[in-house]
Amino acid sequence: MSFNGRTRTQANRRVTRHVRWLVMSCLAVAPFAAFGQSPGLRVGGDVKSHANSVLAIMSYTTVPDVTTSSLSINNGSTGNPGFWQTQLGGGFTLSRSFPLYLEGTLAYSRYDPTFVASDGTEHRTLPVRWNTLSTTVGIGWDIRLADELVLRPILNGSVGRVASDLRIGETLVNRAADVNLQFLENGALNAYGLGGSLMLDFEHYREAYEIDVELRLTDIHLHSFGGSSAGVQGSANAQQLSLWSRWRAPTGLRALDRPVRYVLEAAYSQYFGDSAGVLGFNNLTSLGVGLELDSSKYPVVVTRTRLMARYVFGHNVQGVSLGFAMSF
Repeated sequence: MSFNGRTRTQANRRVTRHVRWLVMSCLAVAPFAAFGQSPGLRVGGDVKSHANSVLAIMSYTTVPDVTTSSLSINNGSTGNPGFWQTQLGGGFTLSRSFPLYLEGTLAYSRYDPTFVASDGTEHRTLPVRWNTLSTTVGIGWDIRLADELVLRPILNGSVGRVASDLRIGETLVNRAADVNLQFLENGALNAYGLGGSLMLDFEHYREAYEIDVELRLTDIHLHSFGGSSAGVQGSANAQQLSLWSRWRAPTGLRALDRPVRYVLEAAYSQYFGDSAGVLGFNNLTSLGVGLELDSSKYPVVVTRTRLMARYVFGHNVQGVSLGFAMSF
């Protein structure tokens, strides 16, 4: 399990904390564009396209991924976060003799687009907050291809809820009988997702060093159901190819009667389908370095503790983080 700490963005600093059984990273970044505007007694844009966009953004939280586990993107005009998310999750295999694999994630995100409502003469800016809470579970089976190499097919299921907490004046609401506006004011959208993943997991452990490599392909289809408005429906595909790797080796120092290890980490994620480009990038890369203490000699739950610094970058996106991780 890991605890991630401080994220530094280009426009502001914020503290993000999250817990995860896998190694995490924080990201910071680049300008975030608001949705379009349209004249008339309506809110700009089409509510279905906005619902699709929200589900597309939710797709970032449905897949365990070191590059987006904690993500903050700033609005270029205000300097405030236009999108923010954090995730808790992990996975494990029961045993080598019964290689059932289980995983799960719990994620929260906030998306702050800006809409404009107009009655033909007066225009009002509506700063919206769409809050999303979602969870994904997975069950798989380890197919051992070699002593240190496992092929792992996984069946995934997701469920989430998107809710708007916009507070609009009653006068404006009454004058603009628009399904877009009705949804924006305290509207809600539920979503479920079904799909699967295929993971190739390589673990090469020696006394002098340890190598972990995971290659994962994920495809989960998200679809809305049971929203507060029948006119608000959406769908999105979470499609992602990710590669994560880690090298650990002794530094020559000792603590807690065990070697102190240095840790090198690299991760790359490529997004496809509706996930591609929705936040302004199609891929992210994370590079990390840190130190690890081994407490396995003592009768404690925590066996290893890591302090990691990471640099994350992509198209128009870059950031740094300081992470704190624990293994059990």
